[in-house]
Amino acid sequence: MIARALEFLAEVKAEVGKVTWPTRREALGGTVVVVIVVLLMATFLGIIDAILSKIVQSII
Repeated sequence: MIARALEFLAEVKAEVGKVTWPTRREALGGTVVVVIVVLLMATFLGIIDAILSKIVQSII
């Protein structure tokens, strides 16, 4: 059992070594894009929610 676990960990280490990691600049750029998109979607959904709430209140 321990031998299998060690073999698995060795394989994991080998696979992680093959990964092409993004540069710091690429990672920050991707993070900025995600944050901006999330903020835009939250604003859009908030506006839609407010409009639909007003419509439902006027119906009720």
